[in-house]
Amino acid sequence: MTELLAVVTITLLAVISPGPDFAMVSRNSLLLSRRAGVLTACGIGAGVVIHVSYTLVGVGVLIQQSLWLFTLLKAIGAAYLIYLGICMLRHAGVAASSRANPAATSDFAALKIGFLTNALNPKTTIFIVSLFMQVVNPQTPLSVQIGYGLFIAVAHILWFAAVALLFSAPGVNARLLRLRKGIDRAFGGLLIAFGALLAVAGIK
Repeated sequence: MTELLAVVTITLLAVISPGPDFAMVSRNSLLLSRRAGVLTACGIGAGVVIHVSYTLVGVGVLIQQSLWLFTLLKAIGAAYLIYLGICMLRHAGVAASSRANPAATSDFAALKIGFLTNALNPKTTIFIVSLFMQVVNPQTPLSVQIGYGLFIAVAHILWFAAVALLFSAPGVNARLLRLRKGIDRAFGGLLIAFGALLAVAGIK
């Protein structure tokens, strides 16, 4: 019971903390559609499943102990976040009716953005690997560990789906869409900042 409470508490705190996932869901919900925001949330959940899967098969230990591999993952994640941020800055100010980036309005594109944002985020790697290595007992049955992983993924989907529903609510959306240019610039800047911090951490 203590282990379960620890997993639930740590997961909830990690999920609601601001980061690239929150930035992408908020942006897609505001500037694209509610559907795009919810699908981005589902993509994030799929990314979490990837982190949980490699951790359960033991690759997480390799990542934790291999400095060059973890540094490489940080570099890839940082580059992707910076790329997304630059794309947002380039499209800042485009009329809302044009949807800025037509490709991002497709269901697959929304899922892909959410998936890659999470799957390439080293902070999620650290969270998942640390949780299973330090909180979950090695003697805990595999079925229970899989259950923990599914809970973590579902928690991400539910939280970010709620964020999508909030930011796509008619009243909120109508007010914030007037600030579209500033929103794209703000979220683009945030993603570039997240990427730069990851890059600096990797160099150090």
